Amino acid sequence: MANILSIPRGFYIGGMEIRFYGILMALAMAVGVILACYNAKARGMKSDHILILACYVLPLAVIGARMFSFISERNLYSSFWQIFNLRTGGMSIFGGIIGGAVAILLFCLIHKKNFFAVADVVVPSLILGQAIGRWGNFFNQEVYGFEVTNPSLQWFPFSVYIDATGTWHLATFFYEFVFNMLLFLVLMLMLRKFKVKRNGVLMATYLIWYGVVRACLEPLRVQKYILYMGKIRVSLFVSIICAVLGVAYFVYLLVDYLLKKKKQPLAVSTGGANVEVQTASESIEDKKETPKELEQTSKEKSGTPEDNKTDKKE
Repeated sequence: MANILSIPRGFYIGGMEIRFYGILMALAMAVGVILACYNAKARGMKSDHILILACYVLPLAVIGARMFSFISERNLYSSFWQIFNLRTGGMSIFGGIIGGAVAILLFCLIHKKNFFAVADVVVPSLILGQAIGRWGNFFNQEVYGFEVTNPSLQWFPFSVYIDATGTWHLATFFYEFVFNMLLFLVLMLMLRKFKVKRNGVLMATYLIWYGVVRACLEPLRVQKYILYMGKIRVSLFVSIICAVLGVAYFVYLLVDYLLKKKKQPLAVSTGGANVEVQTASESIEDKKETPKELEQTSKEKSGTPEDNKTDKKE
């Protein structure tokens, strides 16, 4: 039973190993671009814009993922130049997110686009790509959790058998896959069904959801898959920052809404019709008249001598 889920990490073509992890990463990128092209119209963009955006995001996301891994896992690299050898492994999702965010910012500055509108188009593709990528962890038998010793709990997907240790462990990568897919469905409903128009709402939802999920799952991982920078758990720290940024953006949207609502004129319902009521200051302003207007009003009331003569003749 232990070896039922023990499968190869890849296959060979002409002596070159092709890993399932790499195939899934490429698949995630391709599906993400196609999905973003589909979602682009919801934020006033064209598919051509997405293809140009992909030329910014994909390279910088990979560079960010490798750089983040290099900084937090120096023991995996013999030299700085090894980060360009993608076959050696070492990819950080948070590094990829940071690199992708920088790429979106550059794209928006150069092509005069709204950053939050573009981010809303990207995040459904991002979380779907993350969900697909978690199955790469399954094939590589990595990013798993604590050992499961209770035989009644040694079944997939609750736990997964690891060949290297000969033991069962919590399938934390699968848990994250499930939460990522749920978030993907939520974002797609917000964008396509409920047609949320306010830019940045999907981005903030992603930051909060993924930040909280990752912060909860991080402590379940075995120590070898937890990134440290000094005594700080890097992924846990970044997860909390993401969630805080998402909440902060929603607070900003709420304050902005309340301020705009406060400036709107009051309305009184009168038999089904809404009548706008001016504020006291607006009424006073309306009543103010210039000296010329006062003189003209006075003449109109008293009338000129010619007017009086005409009235008598009539």
